[in-house]
Amino acid sequence: MTKRWIGFLIAALVLIGPTLSAGSAASQQERPEGNVTFGFWVAPEELAAYEALIAAFSEVEPGVTVEIDHVPGSDDFYARLTTGFAAGDPPDVFLINFRRYGQFAARGVLDPVGPLLRDSEVIAEDDFYTVPMEAFRWNDELMCLPQNVSSLVVYYNRDLFEAAGVPVPTAGWTWEDFLTAAQTLTQDFDGDGITDQHGLGVENSLVRFAPFIWAAGGELVDDTENPTTLTLDTPEARAGIQFFIDLSLKHKVVPTEPEVLAEDDESRFMNGTTAMLLQSRRVVPTLRQIDGFAWDVAPLPVGQESAGLLHSDAYCLTTTAQDKDAAWAFIQFANSPEGQEVIARTGRTVPSLISVANSPAFLGIRAASGAEGPVETPQIDLGALGDRFDPPASSHVFLDTIPDLRRLPTISTWPEVEDAFNATLGRAFYGEIEIDAAIALATSRAEDIFERGARDAGR
Repeated sequence: MTKRWIGFLIAALVLIGPTLSAGSAASQQERPEGNVTFGFWVAPEELAAYEALIAAFSEVEPGVTVEIDHVPGSDDFYARLTTGFAAGDPPDVFLINFRRYGQFAARGVLDPVGPLLRDSEVIAEDDFYTVPMEAFRWNDELMCLPQNVSSLVVYYNRDLFEAAGVPVPTAGWTWEDFLTAAQTLTQDFDGDGITDQHGLGVENSLVRFAPFIWAAGGELVDDTENPTTLTLDTPEARAGIQFFIDLSLKHKVVPTEPEVLAEDDESRFMNGTTAMLLQSRRVVPTLRQIDGFAWDVAPLPVGQESAGLLHSDAYCLTTTAQDKDAAWAFIQFANSPEGQEVIARTGRTVPSLISVANSPAFLGIRAASGAEGPVETPQIDLGALGDRFDPPASSHVFLDTIPDLRRLPTISTWPEVEDAFNATLGRAFYGEIEIDAAIALATSRAEDIFERGARDAGR
């Protein structure tokens, strides 16, 4: 038996151990009973995973019935959630991104999970990665329990890289390496003046600009905890903004806006006409449908420093939940090793539990380290794996980059700040407004938004 497979078996046993312990602890307590509504949004192909999660929970807690309140799209989900709270009838438990939960925490409609977690005999705060836990603290109390700890990474078409003789990206590659690859892989094959293959696909939003601003040494806001203004008008922040916008206007390695409206970046990557895609872990279940080429992931390129943006969702408990013991039992199970393993196997999440993130449930056949921080793992030959491994082969990249992750503010009005940024700098990405004017306008529009956020927080 090889060392690799010995490591695999040890990791599996480590994963099973806490799961059995969780069941034993639960059996010694009074069983909860009641009904729980669970609201969330995922793509239709991911819904089966949550149905499996609920089925597994029902085996452990047969006295609790979980009713699914699923919405396929994020915009529709947040609209329904807002309407539900306004009507006094929100779901008992819901899954939400850390950038959006502040509006509900500020209104006092969430029961903090911190006290419940401290009393848990199944999971403990130290079992989780630190950065997502900090993102869901409100007034020093943990409000919601993180499910995942993803980051923005570079998805790349290995076949296109190899055909063009471009080195595949590796840890530590630079902005220059990134740009050179994108330029080389942007091609007009028939010489008709129309780009047939783009080097890169990336949306023109704050959550894509941010890592480049940070990597250039700049900042988005003056204070992540208590932001009062955007800080985009500095040489460092401008350098990051300029590099990002130049990908579109100067180097033309990304599709134009009309091209994106005709076919989105994700579809272009899947059909092999875009070589790289900047996205979080969210797209993996969809990309696993690709059968025409090999693909993998790499970390973001390094500017003046390494920087990444946290992408994390958490289970929140509403104050209106009637059967709170039952609702907490579901949240606890969903974030136990057994529950997180179910969702991790879909490919969508980077588990927030350190043990599951470093297990075969997430890393596939890779050995598990069980420690917080980078995981030292060798590169795997995709061609030699056959059916034993679901891509991406380099899933460890998501763990390797955790030390570099930074979060955005979680004030109640933060979604509005993002809207102000996207309506200005996002338009500058396509040349509709000059950078100077975009920075000034975004900063001005955000002033009142920050003030309202401060008032909501009682400052």
